[in-house]
Amino acid sequence: MLTAFRAFSRSKWAAALLVLIAISFVIVGARMDVFSNLGPKHVIDAGDRSMNEVEFRTAFDQVRERLQQQVGRPLTNQELVAENIHVRFLTEQTQQLGFLNWAYKAGIRPGKELIVKQIRQIPAFFNSVTGQFDQQAYEAALAQQNLTPAMLEQDLRDQYATEHFGAAVFAGARVPRIYGALLAGSAFESRDGRWFEVTPAMAGQIPAPTDAQLNAFIQENADRLRAPEFRMVSVVLFTPEASANAPISEDRIRERFEFKRDTLSKPETRSFVTLTAPNRETAQKIAAALRAGQSPADVGRANNITPAAFNETPRSAIGDAATAAAVFGLQANQVSNPVQAGVGFAVAKVTAVQPAAPATLDSAREELIQELRAEDVKTQTYAKVEKYEAARTAGKNLADAAREAGGRIVDLPPFTKDGKLPNGQALNAPPQIFETAWSLTKGGESDVIDAGQGQYFAVRVNDIRPSALPTLAEVREPLAAQWIQRETMRRLSAKAEELTTRVRNGEDIAAVARSVNAPLTVRTGVIRNQQTQEALGQGVLQGLFGQSKGQAFSQPASQTAYVVGRVDNVRAANPAVAGPLAEQVRPRLTQELVQAMVESSVSAGAQRSKAKNDPAQALSALGLSGGATPAAPAQ
Repeated sequence: MLTAFRAFSRSKWAAALLVLIAISFVIVGARMDVFSNLGPKHVIDAGDRSMNEVEFRTAFDQVRERLQQQVGRPLTNQELVAENIHVRFLTEQTQQLGFLNWAYKAGIRPGKELIVKQIRQIPAFFNSVTGQFDQQAYEAALAQQNLTPAMLEQDLRDQYATEHFGAAVFAGARVPRIYGALLAGSAFESRDGRWFEVTPAMAGQIPAPTDAQLNAFIQENADRLRAPEFRMVSVVLFTPEASANAPISEDRIRERFEFKRDTLSKPETRSFVTLTAPNRETAQKIAAALRAGQSPADVGRANNITPAAFNETPRSAIGDAATAAAVFGLQANQVSNPVQAGVGFAVAKVTAVQPAAPATLDSAREELIQELRAEDVKTQTYAKVEKYEAARTAGKNLADAAREAGGRIVDLPPFTKDGKLPNGQALNAPPQIFETAWSLTKGGESDVIDAGQGQYFAVRVNDIRPSALPTLAEVREPLAAQWIQRETMRRLSAKAEELTTRVRNGEDIAAVARSVNAPLTVRTGVIRNQQTQEALGQGVLQGLFGQSKGQAFSQPASQTAYVVGRVDNVRAANPAVAGPLAEQVRPRLTQELVQAMVESSVSAGAQRSKAKNDPAQALSALGLSGGATPAAPAQ
């Protein structure tokens, strides 16, 4: 077969076939899927900038952590996706990357010296002994945050570009005075008006609803009334026996003490000051000055060096071996000779010596007992887990295996997918229980799940109460009250509109009020502020300031009343009062204008970069599945 294939590849038919394939590529104008799958999968593409799945997942995890801190409970990616938070985050990141791509090409590029200066202002990147920037400390600190120097430097460049662009926009923006004048004029404008309330008594008695009306009301409000799905589960808890709190033998305590003696003992520590000079000659001058009685601060100022003070520091905490040897070779108030450290020459002065404090069995006894007891608890718990798993492997069901292993079975009350009880309160249980319960069908039994910190459990789904609308019998009384309230407001709205139409048609509002036995309220000089709103109500205020002079209005006044009124007069603001306010609000208006301008610029930059994202790829990055969704361009 291989020989025949080689012979065919050298024939004129193979050449013709290659030509046909090439022509098909020209006609179709697309890559074969087999080749497209070889390239990197980008969640976001914005010109020269992009974000792959790993980067998107890392960034989204940070968003989830911040939200968890706000709500005070663990959140899953499924919950955030259900609220479309991933879509908003994806859109924001697409806009940002698109803008940064445009900004770089437009020449907004911070200099390297700015980035270096910013990095060298971060204390975590400096050597605690020499007080100088330490490349190893820099890389180690970043590694703890899952960052690299290149990632940090890129983030700083992006921050500088964004901040400088915003500062440039703000520096050249200032709203015209007329903007503040309009706002101040509206704030100090006053109005005269008359109004009266339309009450339920004017609308007539609402008869009790029929069953058909209530059932129709249930269907109209199905989304609000539908109860979520609930699950009822049994949980097997593996807890230690009472013997776990039994006394710990003296032999075990002594054995553990001997094993941990060094770590329990307090090592010798020194309090000292170091001054690091660039050369040996300067270091010798520093040592001589310290021995002459000058203070480290004075010596440091004289040589333009900042002393580094260390308080009760063990030898193991001193990063430079030569400096550590020098410090621990001195007595109190002695000064070392210049020591060639990792960077420069160090001179140390010891100010105090704290001798080592060897641990004793009596001083460490309680700590060792608690440690051994905790180990016994974990050992007994895991022994039960192993016994339970062996019983399950032998074919026993969850209940029988739990009894054989000594596990405790607890029946939990019904709860929703997000761990809420029927009364809306949160069920106090590990989130793994909720996740496991929703991964099983009715009657399903899980494997043992490790909840961390030595806690293990298994779950059995006993029953599933599907999401459903309540029956009329379950909600008749409160539903009837809501139906009557709705019908009352409908009648009130119609009655208020009828009375308002009479006022609009020229009938005096006082006569209209008398026709329904409603008291008429008359007010002059009404201004729009918090005190007026509290005194008159939002409905009256909206009506008075929502119409022109001579016009009538109708507004809801409360859940059981409407207000019908007329604007009798409109008085412009006093310039002497409104003028100062107009100038005071200009900076705030300018800030809002600049924010809108920057947002528009970011959107425009993203469009120029043809930034786009792939929602399906974003879901894949979060470990979730989604239908094929076309790439969405930046808006």
